This record gives sequence, structure tokens and C-alpha cells, in this order.
Amino acid sequence: MGTIEPNNLSLGFVEALYADFLKNPASVSEDWRAYFQGLEGDPGGAGFRAQPQLGPRHAAPGLFSNGAAANGNGNGRVSTDGHLQIAALQDRADQMVRAYRVRGHLFARIDPLGSPPKGNVADLEPGYFGLKDADLDRKVSGITIQGPDTLTLRQVLERMNNTYCRSVGVQYMHIDSPDVRGWLAARMEGSENRISLTREQQLDILTRLTDAVIFEEFIQKKYLGAKSFSLEGSESLIPLLDLMIEKAGEQKIDEIVLGMAHRGRLNVLANIMGKNPRDIFSEFEDSDPQLQLGRGDVKYHLGYSSEWAAANGHKIHLSLCFNPSHLEFVNPVALGRLRAKMDRAGDNGEKGLALLIHGDAAFAGEGIIQEILNMSELPGYRTGGTVHVILNNQIGFTTSPHEGRSTTYATDVAKMLQIPIFHVNGEDPEAVAAVVNLAMDFRKAFKRDVVIDMYGYRRRGHNEGDEPSFTQPLLYRTIERRKSVREGYLDHLLKLGGVTREEADRIAAKRTEQLEGELSEARRKEYTRTQEGPSRVWKGFQGGPESGVKDVDTSVPAERLTGLMEKLTKLPSDFHPHPKIEKILDQRRLAGRGEKPLDWASAEALALASLTTEGFRIRMSGQDAQRGTFSQRHAVLHDILDGTTYMPLRHLDEKQGPLEIYNSPLTENGVLGFEYGYSLDTPKGLTIWEAQFGDFVNVAQPIIDQFIASAEEKWKRLSGLVMLLPHGFEGMGPEHSSARMERFLAMAAEDNFQVMNLTTPAQYFHALRRQLVRPWRKPLIIMTPKSLLRLPAAVSPLSDLTGKGFQRIIPDDTLRAEKVKGVLICTGKLYYELAEERTRRGNEDTAILRLEQLYPLYPQTLAHALSPYAEGTPVTWVQEEPENMGAWRYLRVRFGESMLGRYPFQGVYRPASSTPATGSASSHKLEQKQLLAKAFGETTADAGAKTPKNIQA
Repeated sequence: MGTIEPNNLSLGFVEALYADFLKNPASVSEDWRAYFQGLEGDPGGAGFRAQPQLGPRHAAPGLFSNGAAANGNGNGRVSTDGHLQIAALQDRADQMVRAYRVRGHLFARIDPLGSPPKGNVADLEPGYFGLKDADLDRKVSGITIQGPDTLTLRQVLERMNNTYCRSVGVQYMHIDSPDVRGWLAARMEGSENRISLTREQQLDILTRLTDAVIFEEFIQKKYLGAKSFSLEGSESLIPLLDLMIEKAGEQKIDEIVLGMAHRGRLNVLANIMGKNPRDIFSEFEDSDPQLQLGRGDVKYHLGYSSEWAAANGHKIHLSLCFNPSHLEFVNPVALGRLRAKMDRAGDNGEKGLALLIHGDAAFAGEGIIQEILNMSELPGYRTGGTVHVILNNQIGFTTSPHEGRSTTYATDVAKMLQIPIFHVNGEDPEAVAAVVNLAMDFRKAFKRDVVIDMYGYRRRGHNEGDEPSFTQPLLYRTIERRKSVREGYLDHLLKLGGVTREEADRIAAKRTEQLEGELSEARRKEYTRTQEGPSRVWKGFQGGPESGVKDVDTSVPAERLTGLMEKLTKLPSDFHPHPKIEKILDQRRLAGRGEKPLDWASAEALALASLTTEGFRIRMSGQDAQRGTFSQRHAVLHDILDGTTYMPLRHLDEKQGPLEIYNSPLTENGVLGFEYGYSLDTPKGLTIWEAQFGDFVNVAQPIIDQFIASAEEKWKRLSGLVMLLPHGFEGMGPEHSSARMERFLAMAAEDNFQVMNLTTPAQYFHALRRQLVRPWRKPLIIMTPKSLLRLPAAVSPLSDLTGKGFQRIIPDDTLRAEKVKGVLICTGKLYYELAEERTRRGNEDTAILRLEQLYPLYPQTLAHALSPYAEGTPVTWVQEEPENMGAWRYLRVRFGESMLGRYPFQGVYRPASSTPATGSASSHKLEQKQLLAKAFGETTADAGAKTPKNIQA
């Protein structure tokens, strides 16, 4: 059996065995009998000893020092009974220590409103662990606690209470790693979760609290009833941020990207970001109705950038992201922005920090939180650890916690990660300071997220016009009686004698005087609000209408394309690809030489290869981005013998730009938001998000509505994000047919983005290259194909990549214009079905035009495409989608019954429907047959309609 060393988990079992041994030695096994006999011969030797729960297992000096007198045999030797009693005492002490570490947070005084503990107080009483009052002055080993080697039980109890049950409650025992737990325990128990502050530091905290309080009071007095989403009740956020940024300066962090909702945002803008208060007051005044007609955003959604000079002289760039009212959806955007900054700087998490400020109700209620937490440790999305600060108002609008979550804390979702969660009383600024210091050190040491749950309250309603006592009368009766956190902290400092009332009053008076001066400036008639210009990385790029942007040459010389394809299809000699992959590479190599046409994936590979070798950064992500949902891309190859991977796109040129393709988690909202954020800080790069199926883009609708479609108009923020959305009706059912083109077209205005549905690999090649070669930066939404990926007709010769550029409309060169009696206009894969149907019918008088770029769509573009045809020639829009979907209504509203006033205009489509497509493959084929027949003027009866749903025109 070897050496037996019982630990605290087996002590009860061993004690029972020992009792049996004393009654009858033969009743226990030979191994245990020899062990117990050894105890009797040498009770101070290989007997029981305390086994620490954290840290190394070794005996502590002096462990039995005060047990010998009570239980010894007169010569300093401890009797067996005494030995067991001491071991039992140590075991119970260790159990108590563990209980404090695991459950102490339930008893911490973290609520400034004084709510009762969340746990049963008796659970941490010494008696619960079998300890008596007489035991409190006995010594136990301290090796599991940061501090002396031995402590009295009373000292242990005091240290545990101070560490875990005062103004800070900590959840960290869910972390699996004993090293991480040990690091945290040592830091917390060594300091008892307090920090020693100098008088100067205390005065700084008081000053920051004064800034926060005076700003809110000033706004309430000068703009009574105006919405500002006051920070009152949680003013400690301002010193918290101040301390955190200063700590970042000590850690040599260069960039901090902040994301937050509207609560307290104006205060943060003024007192942390350095936005001039006169600009904020000017936004309250809102004296020029012409200034923001149809554009802009409310003042508490606006972002800002500034430089922070830390006390040690280190400069930090701060970026507060613009944010809609959709609370937490800015989080992945902020994280994507930071990742882009890190990638540009070659940083692995040492120089950048994401700081996200959440509301308690939103952190518990919004699913986007779980998404970003899950993304935090993934290679494509990690940023070196995010600091999450919960501004815990203990209410959501009018919803109380017991109505809004099923968990003990608003932060419980964060326990999915191996990270600590610090709950802290916001009315104890020095406890807040201690937590900030520890949280920042944890992040730096382990490069993981960390959560600070700062408890406060909301002094006013959800907004300043709201009456909270309608729904929470008792809560707000308590809040009304409370003094501000500034007054509470000032009382604390006055007791310590570190500051005088006169000093505090001077600080407040000075701040009020400054704000009065700024308000006077803002109200001057000639005052012009400061306009924040684009950042340095955006110099040379533009937004605005496409009409003012020159077309560019996106072609690439044939010899260069051939050379690139040779490298794309060349693998290391010791790499073993799948046999089918070898065949695909062989076919691509031939296409690159011009010996066969290019398919969709080959054209994409050449587009990316040409751009990266021109020095552009490329980033693509999606749920199956490396292989492609339809097994078409194969950008990352896997060795079939050892599983290693190889990405040919990364091995083209020593000077090529960085290129990354990531398989994303099963998350649309979080990943699309992240990639959008990445694009905001990568104007010289191609950022691509690909949906598994275009239908799934609806899961990310808030990112599209609140950011992608409207950010330029609301916040003057440009993006060149590319969205690839597989789209096409092929009998795959309602959820695998439509990327909801109509939703994008309904939001299309002021050239806010580009919408395409392309028909050839060459068009795709040029569209991707145009996105970077032009200085015009707009999101690009492409309805990408599925069946066209392998359709023999949907290919392009190499010459289409070397000679032609992007075509907004592809004309029909197969017919003589004077013979044309009707024109069909379509988009995407339907073109090939219409062309095949025309051939089958022998029709030689119907032209088919392909509308490749649905938006922006200028009348002169259509006029040029239709110019070969006589005035009065009927024009028919043909789409696979139901009448209320697709592009039909968009075009009908745009052009009416007569296109350009020259051509009668009608449409052919499936009937209006609440669902995009049928779930029956055979029904789909029948509907498609009817659609094609109607497009060429045949009735649905002639086409064999058998269902009450007929194709409409």
C-alpha cells in the first residue's frame, strides 16, 4: 500500500478505522493495522497531518506545539488520541477556510442599500464545522493561508471574514486550475482584500467622486426633466475608471477600447474621455434644427476618442464606441475594434485592453453576453482578456432582479469561464480601488477576462422623466434617505483626519464654477460644436454617394494570376492531402493556366491571393469558413496522416499582407458584430463574414440594423465589411433558401451599403478586389451562390479576370437588339435557368439582363443597359422569391409601372407568402417550372399547375 498519509477528505474514514483497531486490531486490514501500530510506537512520526487545499502539501512547523501539554505523556510526546484531536482540529479549520472561499461572497456586505445576506449565516459559524469557543485560541497550520505559518483559529476566522465578507465578495473556486486559485487566494488573503492608499490617492478618489456628483447635479438643475440617464447612485464608476486607466498606464497599455450603454455615459464622456462639457451642453441646447436633419444620434449614444496621460507619463489612446439603445450589442463591436488595433500593432494582448461596462439586467438577460464570453478564449477572437464592469443598479427599468433572472447574481453567466468575479460595494471606494488593482493584475498575469460587479443603485427612474416609486415604492423610499457616495466617503476621510471639509468644499466649488463657464460658452450664438474628425488610419478613404467615386481597374495580368495559382496549388513535399483535394488542386492549376474555366472558389482564391500579395490585410470568419459550407473553398488543408494544417494563401510572397481565415463559433450576432468592429479599424484590409446559410443572418439583425446599415448616417463611421450570404431557391426548404435580400433593400438609402447577387466567378473576383482598390468604404452584402458553385455553365475564362472589370449590369450579347420583343431582368442563379428555358423554347426575341448590383442602383445604369432596345419594349423583372420578398417591391417603388418612362414594367414571382420557400423538393420543382413558364408569357395552366398557389405576374 505504500506510505499512508490521510488527508482532510479521508479523516473521518480513518478515525472510524482507528476506533475499530482499538477495539480489535484484527478487524482492520494488515496495511492499516501496521500503520496504526506505527502511530502507537511513534505518534509524532508518520501520523496524520493537515493537507492544504491550495498550494503545496507539506507539514507546517509548530503544528503540534500547543497540543502536547494537553494531550501529551509528560515527555513532550503526543499521545495517539491527542494526535488525532489536533489533526481533527486542523481538518475542521481547513473545511472552514474552504467554506469561506467558496461561500463567503454570499455573506459579503456588497449592497449599499443593506439587503440581508444571500446565504445562511449559520453556514460559516465555527460550530457548523464542529469547532467550539474553546478552540478559537488554539493554533492551527497557516500554510493554506497567505501569512504566518501558524495562527490561532480566531485569527483565521478574522482573516477569512475580512477577506470574503466585508465590502468585497469573490467567486473564484469554480476555477479548475489550483495555480490560478492559489494566486487569487494569496493576493486576497494576504491583503484581506484591502489596499493601502496615500492621502494623495484618497484625495484623488474624493475629487473624482466630486466630479461625478457635481456633473449630475449640474445637469439636473440646468436641464430639468431632460433625459441624461444619470449616473447618480453609482458615481464610483468614475474613480473606478480613473484607477483602472492609471493601472493600465503602469502596465504600459497603449490602447483601451470602451463599450457601454447609456447609463452614466455623459458623465464618462465628460470626466473620463475628456469631451468638452460645452459640447455636451450644446447637445442639450439643441438650438439648430437644421444641423441634424435626418441624421445624427442622441447625445447619450455618442462615442469619443482621446489621449490619456497617466501619472507615470505613459500615454494611452481611449476609444469609447458609439452605441445604440440595444445595450449590450456594442460589446462584440468593441472587441473587434481592439483585435484590429492589436493585429495592426503585432500585439498579443500586452498593449491593448477592452473595457466593457454593462448593466446588471442586461448582463443577465442579453444572450450576446454569453456569445462574447464564449468567444473570449478562441484564437480568432481573443484580445488578451476583457475587463467587464457591471454597473449594478439592482433593477432593470421597472423589473426587479427576482423578475429578471433565475440566478443569484446578474453575473452568474460569467462562471462559464475560468475567471474570478468580484462583487464590490460601490459605496466603499477604497474597496473598489482594491478590486480594480487585483482585477487588472489578474488579467495581465493570465490574459483572461475578469468581472467587477459594482453594486450601487439608480437614484432616479430609468430616465429623468420616469417616476420609479410607481413600481418600487419601498426601494425608492430607502434611496431617497441616502446621502451620495461622495458625502459618505468624505465622512470617512474626515474621521481619518486626512482631509478637511474646507478642502472638499473648494474642490466642489471649483468644479461647479468650471461647468458654469462651459455652459456660458455653449450658449453663445457664435459657438460651434467641436466635430471629431476621422482617425489617422482612415486618412485617404471616403464615404458618401457612390456617384462621386471613380471606377477603378480591378483586373490582374494573366501571368500574375497563373503564378499565384501555381503557388496556391503547391503543397510541401511532406504534406499528405485528401485524394479528393489533390484532384481539386489539379483542376485549379489548369484553370490558372487558362486551360479550363475558373469556378467560383478558384476565382475567390485568386482575388484573395492578388490582394494579400499587394500588401492588404485579409480576415475571413464564418462557421465553416476554412472549408466552406458547401465544401468549395478548401482554404485550409488537413494532412490525412497527422492532422496538421496548411494554408496555401499564406505562402505566396514574403512581403504579402497578413491573412487569416477562422472557423467561428455557432454565433451570428457576436461574430458579425466582432467582424464589423474589426472593419472599423482596418480600412486597408478586407474583413469578411460568411454565413453558413444566408437565412441565418436574421439572427444578427441588431448588428445590421443598428450598426452596418446606419452607422455612417448616425455617427459618421465608415466600414468596408463584406458579408457573404448563401442565397438561392433550390428545394432546400424555408430556412435554407433566402438571405432576405428584401430586408437589406428596404434599409438601402443614401448609398449606405452595397447589395449584390452575382452570376459569374469573374464578377465575384472583381467585386472583392474593388472593395479594396477603391478608396470608397461601404459595407458589401453579397448573395453568394450554392448550386452555381458547381454548375458547369457558371464559370469564367481567365481572360475575364485580366481584361474586364466589375459590371453592375451584364447585358445580353447573344441576341440582335432589333429582334428583341421583350426584356427579362433577373439576378443571381435564376439567370441560368431562364437562359436554359429560353434555349429549350428556341426563343430568339427575349433578352435577359443580369442585375448584378441591386444597390446602389442609378437610373443611368439601367438606361445604358436598356438603350439598345426600342422604347415601349416590355421589361419584366423575374425573381424566385415571393412577391413580398426579393427585389420586386424595391424596384416597383423605385420605377413604378414604366421603367425610366420608356419601358412598360411588370414582375414575375412566387405569390406573397409568410415563408420564403416550400419544404417539398417536388413542389419546388413545380413552382420553378411555373415561374419559368410565366416569365416567357405562358400561363400557369399551360405549365402544369396543380396547386392553388399560382405564380403571379
